[in-house]
Amino acid sequence: MKLSLRDTTGCPTPLGVTSIGSWINFALFSRNADTVTLVIESDTAQHTTETAEFLLDPRSNKTGDIWHIQLSGLPPLIRYGYRLSGPWEPTTSGHGFDDSRILIDPYARELSAPDWGDDRSCLGIKCCSLIPETSYDWGGDRPLKTTLQDSIIYELHVRGFTRHPSSQSSCPGTFKGIIERIPYLQELGITAVELMPVTEFDENDAHFHNPDTGKKLKNYWGYNPLSFFAPKTSYAHNRAHPLDEFRDMVKMLHRAGIEVILDCVYNHTAEGGWDGPTTSFRGIDNTIYYLLDPWIREYLNFSGCGNTCNCNHPIVRSLIMDALRWWVAEMHVDGFRFDLASILGRDQQGRVLSNPPMVEIIAEDPLLADTKIIAEAWDAAGLYQVGSFSPHPRWAEWNGRFRDDVRSFMAGKPGMVPALATRISGSSDLYQHNGKRPYNSINFITSHDGFTLADLVSYNNKHNLTNGENNRDGDNTNLSWNTGEEGETRDPDILRMRSRRIRTMAVILFLSQGVPMFVAGDEFRRSQQGNNNAWCQDNPTSWLDWNLAAENRGQLRFFKKLIQLRRQHTLFRRTDFFTGDNSQIIWQGLKPGSQDWSFKSHVLAFTLLSHQPEKHNKTTGTAFFIMFNGHRQQTARFTLPAPPFSGQTLVWKKIIDTSCTPPQDFVSADQAQPFNGDDTMDIAPMACAVLQAHPQGDNQ
Repeated sequence: MKLSLRDTTGCPTPLGVTSIGSWINFALFSRNADTVTLVIESDTAQHTTETAEFLLDPRSNKTGDIWHIQLSGLPPLIRYGYRLSGPWEPTTSGHGFDDSRILIDPYARELSAPDWGDDRSCLGIKCCSLIPETSYDWGGDRPLKTTLQDSIIYELHVRGFTRHPSSQSSCPGTFKGIIERIPYLQELGITAVELMPVTEFDENDAHFHNPDTGKKLKNYWGYNPLSFFAPKTSYAHNRAHPLDEFRDMVKMLHRAGIEVILDCVYNHTAEGGWDGPTTSFRGIDNTIYYLLDPWIREYLNFSGCGNTCNCNHPIVRSLIMDALRWWVAEMHVDGFRFDLASILGRDQQGRVLSNPPMVEIIAEDPLLADTKIIAEAWDAAGLYQVGSFSPHPRWAEWNGRFRDDVRSFMAGKPGMVPALATRISGSSDLYQHNGKRPYNSINFITSHDGFTLADLVSYNNKHNLTNGENNRDGDNTNLSWNTGEEGETRDPDILRMRSRRIRTMAVILFLSQGVPMFVAGDEFRRSQQGNNNAWCQDNPTSWLDWNLAAENRGQLRFFKKLIQLRRQHTLFRRTDFFTGDNSQIIWQGLKPGSQDWSFKSHVLAFTLLSHQPEKHNKTTGTAFFIMFNGHRQQTARFTLPAPPFSGQTLVWKKIIDTSCTPPQDFVSADQAQPFNGDDTMDIAPMACAVLQAHPQGDNQ
């Protein structure tokens, strides 16, 4: 049975589907197709499918490179897609047309996709693009506009955050599941969640099997997009309304004071190389959307995933910008982290541009002016641009140097004291030369990619055998130290040292200049059993076990209080770099006035001062003295400097000591032990202590 519809010529703009009165306009770009056919499907009450196909006439249904048509009489809940014919010439022209495929509209805002794990996917096989309902009651929701320097970013996986049975979620693994956990996020104190990819992907496209069980693995992380617009249907508890459920999540997070940042993948798609599936871009105009070798027409692979998007082609630039604008205007997101962002700076031959149009357009777009834009400033082909990704002041970067230098110092490696000081003070070596600020540095020690914080102190080597690649995948350079025994242990001394190292690294992360980011579960010691590339582990390896929050409540408390301390004191959130005149930061080694930057040194201390009064303290200024001991075995004896601010009688109060067991590791000022200048303090191996200046006798 066929649908009975009326059609007319239609309009070339905007791309995608648009309602015009009782008509629906369809517009698709393809420069090199010979023919374009719009396919419409609708399910009947009798559980049959009605289909209509419209072969577009290039004389009336094409303007320039845009194919278009308008239809009326469409039933509700239709699905649509496109057949395109033209040459299939992988090794000559590079075209990849195949009219046996029904392709996804690149501008589709919603897709018909199966439940998680259901391999009966229609994506790229049948019509699966949908016409979403556009109305939504935002209830007055407005952007929070949290300044970047005041942000604390919490990276999480939508499914993994509440999929574990311990979450006790009524809607596990969904946007709604995140809503249920908002009270926890508020109590933790973070200001933004950074969601790993949420646009539609096929979790069944992994080709590996668990060697122990033989079970096929999943593409759990989702860095393989089928769409730049459509939210992943299986991340919605109500599969019929994924857009509304995503919006509900954003609205409720905003009400809780928490922003939403999306991890966006514009460097490649799920179509991969010539041996990959044709679902959209390849079948619409392969030579436009992807970078191809000019001679043999193979895909240029700067992403490590088989293909690379042609980001600086005007058509692809427009697609990316339209997607970003839609996420901000229609879905109210607050920012973006760009995966392998260095690819955005390559031209159509893959060469690195000095002033990439794509990078500049994102920074200068007026609709995105209030959003956070964060680059992963490298790609899979060895291009590493941390500190040089873009001179534009709006671009922040994942600071991989911060990660590596802190890990190295906290693994006991020599020669790391100068680098640690540079990272703590905001990475001026990377960002000051081009007029940027400390908050352009997104500081992190762990992320989804690599060891968790618990594994960083428990494993020397990756343990990725269950990924099915014979332990070949994942980074071999982890800059970790297992603290004396690989993996799980019952040795109480090793367990105490591991706990101490985790808390010391947390102090470095949250009390350094720049913007701290940490991955969900690090606050309560989530482990992946040494797997440093868990992209395919849709199981308890990757899911958050919420039982650990109770089991490691002492560490969770420590994280909460650290975050609170950072948010209370602006001197940890500077907007400019230190001047070098000792008026704001004073470095020392074991003794005041004596610095030790030598290769053999493993100790660092500094006084951090703010001469501006803060609402949380009664003095005319705020000061902290912080000591780190990076020795694996030796205790370090520091001599304390005199408390600052002449004319006041101050003492040091030791509020943090990571060598102590919880809750003595972080105490309030009225419980803290007082110290004077010239007193000495022993700092245990791999420990740190934080002292705060207080008026003598003041217990507030």
